[in-house]
Amino acid sequence: MDHSTAWWLLAGVLVIAELLTGTFYLLMLALGAVVGAICAHFGLGTVAQIVAAALLGASAVLICYLVRKRSPRRQPASSNRDVNMDVGETVNIEQWNSDGTAQVRYRGANWTVMGRPGVLPIPGPHRVAEVIGSRLLVDKV
Repeated sequence: MDHSTAWWLLAGVLVIAELLTGTFYLLMLALGAVVGAICAHFGLGTVAQIVAAALLGASAVLICYLVRKRSPRRQPASSNRDVNMDVGETVNIEQWNSDGTAQVRYRGANWTVMGRPGVLPIPGPHRVAEVIGSRLLVDKV
């Protein structure tokens, strides 16, 4: 078997492994294997192929790691306005229960409302900060 064929097979295996695991870094290693295959096509020696594949693969993994580390963390879906249309909406709480919850009518249904830590149970308008199951966590407006 030719060296380039082995590199292409390795690249294919890495792509399949990435599809099965969802690890984006495996795609970067697959790019390194592609570079190894290209070096083999140009007739470079085995050591040069391995060094080129290792350099590109490691560099790509490092760059992806640094880019992901610098990007802001995603909010959980329960408190992300882009995912949950209720976050940021206002509900009017008429009366709080003794256990720190309240019942409100919102979007045509009854919801249980809980105040976030530090929110005083005072009747009035509150902003939905998070949705947990069928409960709304609210902040004072």
